[in-house]
Amino acid sequence: MNDMEIAVKFENHDQQIKSLKHRMEEQEEQSKTIQDLVLSVKELALNMQSMIKEQEIQGQRLAKLEAVPEEQWSNMKRTIFNTVIGVMAGAFATGIIYIMAQSIS
Repeated sequence: MNDMEIAVKFENHDQQIKSLKHRMEEQEEQSKTIQDLVLSVKELALNMQSMIKEQEIQGQRLAKLEAVPEEQWSNMKRTIFNTVIGVMAGAFATGIIYIMAQSIS
């Protein structure tokens, strides 16, 4: 091999090295972009976990709030029933006392 052929081969090697460096720089840039994306996805996943926990807490609170009117209605029905029974028992007792008073007189 003569000097000219060696010079041409070195030039080819230099071109290939420059091309590889350029490709490596692009690869590093893509790697950085992917790393940023991974970090963003991780942060998003953490936020989602936090939101899920908060939704569970809110769901429990909502269930308690929805149960309040039902409990109030149940208590009101029980109070009405007890009042009606008490009035009827009182009327019955009054009637018996009245009848007994009538028979004594």
